[in-house]
Amino acid sequence: MRQELMSLPKGLAEEVARNLVMVAQLIDEDPEQAYGYSRVALRLASRVAAVREAAGFAAYATQKYSEALAEFRAARRMSGGVELWPVMADCERGLGRPERALAMAGEPEVLKLDKAGQVEMRLVAAGARRDMDQLDAAIVTLQSPELASSAVHPWTARLRYAYADALLAAGRENEAREWFAKALEADKDGATDASDRLAEMDGVEFVDAFDESDDLDESRDVEESVEVGVEDVELDEDEDEYDDRDDERDEREDRDDERDEREDRDDERDEREDRDDERDERDERDDERDGDQG
Repeated sequence: MRQELMSLPKGLAEEVARNLVMVAQLIDEDPEQAYGYSRVALRLASRVAAVREAAGFAAYATQKYSEALAEFRAARRMSGGVELWPVMADCERGLGRPERALAMAGEPEVLKLDKAGQVEMRLVAAGARRDMDQLDAAIVTLQSPELASSAVHPWTARLRYAYADALLAAGRENEAREWFAKALEADKDGATDASDRLAEMDGVEFVDAFDESDDLDESRDVEESVEVGVEDVELDEDEDEYDDRDDERDEREDRDDERDEREDRDDERDEREDRDDERDERDERDDERDGDQG
């Protein structure tokens, strides 16, 4: 990413980098805010692959799957890599097109993925099978050397968890419990809720340690003990502040519209260039064929 940003003027690169850092920091805890930062980065540097990829993940985290897919496609077109293939397929699932996700699972791009990417693609394909009510096929899809291996990798817990969940959905509870336990054993970072699923299967109920009603009573007591002094607040200043916020929001929306128009023009230009390249290739092949015939 740093190398890509070096193509930008220094001040612009620093501003883009700050927004991308905020996207990475917030995407799990506050995806909507992360999405906002990604939009700022897009407005600043929409022709940088890393920016388009970050925008794609932010949109994906907020379930804006159509937008995410468009950004991932743009990033892949710019970088030429295949690592986004599984998440692109999962966007197809999010858009209600599991058959397209399955088709992508059979494309040559999958063979170019590293092991983690291939496992991710297997998870997406199994999910697509479940979307299509093909539960047995989903279970078979997950059965693999990676699942059977006793070695623990970053993706091991999620793979075992998905298999356990599919088994449970098929009514194979004993096997599901075994695989939930295996998922928990591999889940060092709490990436799954395997512990809760096991407890649920065992009939264990969790009770909050604090009574919410007591917390509400305490909050009311605190509020009643504080004198707000509303009469000292100057309402005109508040109204001015709200007006300023509205103006800023309108300006942001105008900039978003302008950026969208620029991107549409860029995409049209890219499509024209692709068509030109294809035409040139055809012409070269025709010339070679004519030369051979001569």
